[in-house]
Amino acid sequence: MSTWGCVSRRLARVTAVAAVGLVVLTVQVRGGQGGQGAADVASALKGALDIHVHSSPDDRPRSLDAIEAARMARARGMRAIVLKNHYESTAGLAYLVRKVVPDIELFGGIDLNLTVGGINPAAVEHMTRVSGGWGRMVWMPTFDAENQVRYAKETRPFVSVSRDDELLPAVTQVISLIAKHSLALATGHSSAQEVLLLVREARRQGVQRIVVTHAMNAPILMTVPQMQEAATLGAFIEFVGGSLAAADAVARIDRFADAIRKVGPEFCILSSDLGQMGNALPADGFGAFLVAMRGKGFSERDVERMSKQNPARLLGLP
Repeated sequence: MSTWGCVSRRLARVTAVAAVGLVVLTVQVRGGQGGQGAADVASALKGALDIHVHSSPDDRPRSLDAIEAARMARARGMRAIVLKNHYESTAGLAYLVRKVVPDIELFGGIDLNLTVGGINPAAVEHMTRVSGGWGRMVWMPTFDAENQVRYAKETRPFVSVSRDDELLPAVTQVISLIAKHSLALATGHSSAQEVLLLVREARRQGVQRIVVTHAMNAPILMTVPQMQEAATLGAFIEFVGGSLAAADAVARIDRFADAIRKVGPEFCILSSDLGQMGNALPADGFGAFLVAMRGKGFSERDVERMSKQNPARLLGLP
């Protein structure tokens, strides 16, 4: 079979999976009213931005590759997605995918885990010079974060961002580069206390774009007062939909809704954190999450602010 034939078959498979996933998710969101739910999901995705999309190539199974993720997002009428990889920069990947999939904005970033040297100012500086300039986000360590490793009770090397309640010098240097290049700082899997240290230092150095990575998820587990403090300091608070088929999904969405009301939608960003094998495909899972938030009493205007205006501001878009 020709290369194009193989690609066509894979795209057909992804499209079929997406269709099935959309039906399943909308039934969950709308309590069985599949037709109305599908229309709501389609409407919610028009013009939306997802700042947290996982895809292949990666070192673990993903449900689709970066080109397929971009094509699906474009087909759903989305404005932009950010490609996230825990272990390597996606700035170059965003450049290449933009050439293959026009008419949607693609961005990448760098996650400061061990594979890029941990808290490595040289790696951040390099990302800013990659063709196209589409590397817009710098995540503090995630899977290799000291907080993540200790929370999971693992015995392996980790990347620290602080010691004795003070940020390490390399971290403050990275933050200065984020300010210099007008990048977005994402706090990764840092502890709640470290998040506040990062946000305070970022504001001190003039960083204009800050997001607290899935603040309520383990191992961050921020309290509402901590999220409110971060928001007061100028950070957006990210809430990720993840899998709506998980056993804890209903309770999780309830907790998110309560926290968003207390923090304020003007300070929040909704994203998917999808792309894992077995979960809904990112675009469709994201749409279902947006509809689920509408189902918790948030107005269309509030949901659009959290899925369109706020992430656009984070990425420096009009």
